[in-house]
Amino acid sequence: MMSPDSPSARVSLLTRLTRGEPLSFGQQLKMLVFLSVPAVLAQISSTVMQYIDAAMVGHLGAGEAASIGLVASSTWLFYGLSMAAGAGFSVQTAQKIGAGALREARNIAGQGLRLTFVFSIIMGALGALISPFLPELLGGSPEINVNAAWYFLIFALFFPAVQLNGTVTGMIQSAGNMAFPSFLHVVMCVLDVVFNAVLIFPGCDLELPFGVLHLPGAGLGVAGAALGTGLAELIIAGILLFYLLRRSPVLKKHPEEQTRFVSRDLRSAVRIAVPVALEQMLMSGAYITFTVIVAPLGTVALAANAFAITAESLCYMPGFGIAVASTAIIGQVAGAGLFDTAKRLGRMCVSMGMLVMAVMGTLLYVLAPEIIGVMSQDPAIRSLGTTVLRIEAFAEPMFAVAIVANGVFRGVGDTLIPSIFNFASIWLIRLPLAALLAGSFGLPGVWFAMTAELCVRGVLFLRRLLGDSWIRRFREKAVKNAPS
Repeated sequence: MMSPDSPSARVSLLTRLTRGEPLSFGQQLKMLVFLSVPAVLAQISSTVMQYIDAAMVGHLGAGEAASIGLVASSTWLFYGLSMAAGAGFSVQTAQKIGAGALREARNIAGQGLRLTFVFSIIMGALGALISPFLPELLGGSPEINVNAAWYFLIFALFFPAVQLNGTVTGMIQSAGNMAFPSFLHVVMCVLDVVFNAVLIFPGCDLELPFGVLHLPGAGLGVAGAALGTGLAELIIAGILLFYLLRRSPVLKKHPEEQTRFVSRDLRSAVRIAVPVALEQMLMSGAYITFTVIVAPLGTVALAANAFAITAESLCYMPGFGIAVASTAIIGQVAGAGLFDTAKRLGRMCVSMGMLVMAVMGTLLYVLAPEIIGVMSQDPAIRSLGTTVLRIEAFAEPMFAVAIVANGVFRGVGDTLIPSIFNFASIWLIRLPLAALLAGSFGLPGVWFAMTAELCVRGVLFLRRLLGDSWIRRFREKAVKNAPS
């Protein structure tokens, strides 16, 4: 049976390229598609989990849905910090694999696993401590604060599983294997549905031709949604870790090798991760501020905003999938010293992302009522959610530029300037404009501000991509560090 990391068609093209074999345009495009599709499916599956939680909880009522929406921006902050911590090591792993330094790649992976797990324990404990006070700080109303606090507490307790899941996925993907972790993330969605069905709703009797079937249920409501997702994350994280350490041909642990902490690797991890972490903190702070702007508009607006954000994420997750594949591809190609090829492939990745998200934006506009309707039957929530989704759909192609180009730059460790772009556009454009328009136009005005900001951000990333400063700095560093 073929191993997920074996030199199949979808991996061998990248391997051949990093070994110096020229590939035609068609072969390069095929490589991008084959590596991107599994990553896209993985990103979509993660979003589907949020969609499942929102849809199931939404059937309990607008208050329960609003309680998850209230703390959503805070959970995104934790997810973002988790991603930043893992990226500091997975990017270096990809570069070492591209350079053929496999023992160094395994050592970096080992360092990353240990340090990110310690980080996740600290963050989980911090999240648990602030969970009772967080909903009130975010401006939530008393009737939703208790559920929101329980949801965030359970999320925090499972955060080490979230971190492990993300870090190990990044390591496996850095080796060019997108398919195996993507398959497991789809399985995670299935587990989430099963666990949520049992934990959210009370038990019931189902009438069947051969008799009555009793379906068990814990009836935990909002807390059940958090617990179901956490259990799914934990199971998949365990499987991924076993694969990485025991089965991955490139990164599995060798008995004769001991993980050593190397100061050069740690400095590089910090240089890559810190700008991303600061970006995530500042942008999540912006998302929290965004929630604070929306909260006074009422429970209907808060619920519609939460549902619309979840629904819209289905649209941009393909872009994040392509970005994940771009980071691995550009990291390996640049690590192999193929700088001009890395620049060309980066532009191809962004073009592909724009095309995919333009199609997704069109579907979002057309299917907005049905998408919102799955999560809520409330006519007011459905109408308002549809309106704001259709406003934002026009920004998807330029949003794709920002998402995928960020993945391209991350492949060469270029994280500072992209982080500044993300921070500046959301704090200097989205939030002031949203605060200005909220009073007169309500939630549609807030989402118009979001749309305008995403377009500006896309222009900033496009200009940087079309230049060569991002690849020139990596080339200069590679030449400087090359053996004499």
